[in-house]
Formats: sequence, C-alpha cells, structure tokens
Amino acid sequence: MREYLYKIRLILAILVVIAAIAGVLFFIYPVKIFNFQVIPFLQRLIIDFSTGAIIAALIVTVQTLILGRIFCSLCCPLGILQELISLITNKDYEKRQNFPLKYFIFAISVWMLIGGTAIAIRYIDPYTIFSSSLTLSVIGIISLILIAIAAFFKGRVFCTYICPAGVILGLLSKFSILKMYIDKKECISCSMCERNCQTGCISIDEQEIDNENCIKCLKCLEVCPKEAIHYGLKPMPDIKFSEKRRKIIISAAFLAVFGAAIKAGIEVSKNTVQKISGIILPPLAETPERFLNKCLNCNLCVKACPNKIIKKSDKNFGAVHIEYGEKGFCDNTCNKCSQVCPSGALKKITLEQKQHTRIAMAVINKENCDKCKSCIPVCPRGAIFEDEQGDTIVNSIKCIGCGLCKSTCKNNAIEISGVNEQRTV
Repeated sequence: MREYLYKIRLILAILVVIAAIAGVLFFIYPVKIFNFQVIPFLQRLIIDFSTGAIIAALIVTVQTLILGRIFCSLCCPLGILQELISLITNKDYEKRQNFPLKYFIFAISVWMLIGGTAIAIRYIDPYTIFSSSLTLSVIGIISLILIAIAAFFKGRVFCTYICPAGVILGLLSKFSILKMYIDKKECISCSMCERNCQTGCISIDEQEIDNENCIKCLKCLEVCPKEAIHYGLKPMPDIKFSEKRRKIIISAAFLAVFGAAIKAGIEVSKNTVQKISGIILPPLAETPERFLNKCLNCNLCVKACPNKIIKKSDKNFGAVHIEYGEKGFCDNTCNKCSQVCPSGALKKITLEQKQHTRIAMAVINKENCDKCKSCIPVCPRGAIFEDEQGDTIVNSIKCIGCGLCKSTCKNNAIEISGVNEQRTV
C-alpha cells in the first residue's frame, strides 16, 4: 500500500489545483478552498474573530498537529504547482540548511499584519500570488514566474525559505503526532530519499528528516528500496543538545526581537492613505485607510463582479477599487464581492445591508444637464427628484452612490465621488 500513497496524494493535490483555478476563473466552489488558506483566515481572526475564520483555523491547526505539514502538499495550490514544475525537471536535490531568514520574513510580515496592515505580507502570501497571477495582476505574474524558475531548478525553495504560511505550519508540525522518520537499522544510505526531496529536509548522512520543513509529499516512501522511511509515531530519541537545536532557539529569539514590527505595522497602517479623494470602494470596505491595509489584492472580487466595475490596484490606489466608467454601475441586487473576499477586507453583508450602504455620492452638473429626467426613475433609492425650478436634484441623505444614474445619463452630467467613510443610510 505504501508505494501507492504518493500517487494517491498527488492525484488529490492536482484535483485541488484544478478546483482552485476553477474557483478563481469561474467561481466554481465545490468547497470554498480559499477560505481555508492560512494567511486570509489569520487576518479574518485579527479583524473580527469571525466564526468561519475560527473554524478554518481549528481545522488546519488540528490537521497539522496530527498529520504534520500535509496542508502544503495537499491544499496549497501554489505549493502544488511548484511540485508539478519540479516533476518536469526530475532533478536530484540535497539537504538544505534551515536558515533563520524565513523567521525574519515571517516576523516582519505577520507582526505588521497583527499591527494592522497587510501591505508587507500580500507580496509573499502563497494564496495571493496564486489568485492574483490568474487574474493577470502584473505583480502576481512576476512573483509566479520567479517562484516557477526557482522550483524548476531547486524544487520548493519558496516553501522552505520564504512562505509565511509555511513557517506557521512548520512550527506546528514540530509538535505533530505523526512524523516522517528513518529506521536507521534498515537504511542502507542509498540517498534515494534525499535526492527526491523537493524541500531538502532529508539528511542521509545524519539519517534524519526535518519535520518542520517536510510537507509530507510521501515521495520518499515510494522511492526507498528498503522501506526504511516511515510515516507515523516516531520513536523517542535520546535527548541531547545539538547545533540544530541551537539554531532553532536562536530563530525563536528572532521572533521576539521583531515584536517591534507590530509597532511598525500600527504606524504604517495609520499613514498609508494620505489625501486620497474620490476613490470608490466596494461595499463594507468602510474607509480607504482600513481597506488599503486589509486588502490582499487577491482580485477574487474583480473576477466576481458581474458589471466589471471593480478594478485592480494601480498607481492611484494600492488596492482594488471601483471605477464606474460610462455604463458601469453597482448592481443593487448583487453582493458577490463581499461573499468571495476571504481576508475580511470586505465584510460579509446581506443584500439588504448592501442596499443601505453608501459607498459614494452622486452630484449633478447643472451646466451639462439638459433636464431630460432619465435618471429619476432608475434610482433604486428614489434619491433623485425634480425641484420647483425644474432642476434635477440629488437627495444626499438617500443616495448610496451606486452609479446607476450616471450610466443612464446621455450628457455626462452626473459625477460619482467616493466617501471618506462608508455608512448605512
């Protein structure tokens, strides 16, 4: 049976990638896989401690504490893509050192996330890179190309040295019940396991497997000619202090040192948005400052928007935002952007809540208006009316800035501007 475990796991992983691609491009969700990605649900926990985020965190944590870091080889689409690229090259690998660089990266990015801003972590989060590249984001495509090149030559180095989700899962895996280990009595030091390990976590000289970096791909079980590698309860070793343990202790100390990154995150989040006017954000983004600090730029809302008014980040605003254009408007019967956002940057809302949330304000330019009155009947809120002088007026108390009036105006007499804070009206 053990010789088939790797193939079974790989088939399941490929199905996960297909489901993830379908989820991004076509929103086919047999399971909302993105809601279980580590960094998005971590941010949701920080933002509002939502039930969905708690459930996702518990499932992944319990899974990792029992099985080890199997999430990376079975549920992470970016990690699985790296594995598939590595299979093309069929290269030999060697043991990698567990450099503390990843702990520095983790401390800075995650502590800043806890401090209030996702600006640092959005560039190295595997889920964001995967989804943003599929939606043709320039940064996402560049990141994916660099990771693919690294995977082609060196296997899953991104997972070993950079991935912040991998650091979290790796630290949990150190305490997992089931581990990979080598039976030293059976091992003949043929190096087949080491040469096939994409994360470089096997040292045949020491006959040891680093379960922190091991993603449980199970390839070593398949290639070992003597069945000397096992996945299960690892026998208790003799306790002795080693150079490896010293490095782990030093790395843990780095995490404490970089607690200052929390303060940096707070300062960055406060000063991120300065004098941005007119930016229109999707419903329940609340404020430009909050949204820019929370949005991971995964672009799922961009793909989900039926009217294609949600645009990717640009030089004017570093997160997704709304641009109505000539015929675009925010459909009052749609709340898809809120439903697909996995990070909590857009809060989950019902249609009724969305219909009462002001995201912008309409203003009529009287010089361009020919008083055709075509905008009055289409306003879903009844916020546009004709005054005693026959002029078309917007009731600022009722208007939610959906842009439907602008899309019907033939003379381009209506302008829609963002608000400093979205409110219920």
